[in-house]
Amino acid sequence: MMARNGQDGGVPPDPEVPERPRRRRFTAEYKLRILKEAEACSEPGEIGALLRREGLYSSHLVDWRRQRDAGALEALGRRRGRARPDPKDREITRLRGDNDRLRRRLGQAEKIIEVQGKVSELLGISLNPASDDEESES
Repeated sequence: MMARNGQDGGVPPDPEVPERPRRRRFTAEYKLRILKEAEACSEPGEIGALLRREGLYSSHLVDWRRQRDAGALEALGRRRGRARPDPKDREITRLRGDNDRLRRRLGQAEKIIEVQGKVSELLGISLNPASDDEESES
């Protein structure tokens, strides 16, 4: 006697639930080939046999005929070129380059200021940066 509901002599059913089933995707070449085969069928039941053999539904043929008539199959069959870069990505790249360039210039300016401070120290010239800032604010 056959066990029912997955109960086969004490072995529990597999608890692993497959993730989401994947949709089948048909290439434009496959769709056109099936449409040609379906149109070549002349005897009653041949289209049904074709659909069963390929695991398709009659609605597939209806949709694919509409796509073919609208020219969508040819468009789908063409290889698409490289995707255009997002303008935001271009702007980010430009801003990063500007940022790097400005950081280098800032580093150079800080080194120059450091050298100027050492030269003024060697020459005995007193530099008081706080007093310079206060004078310019008044």
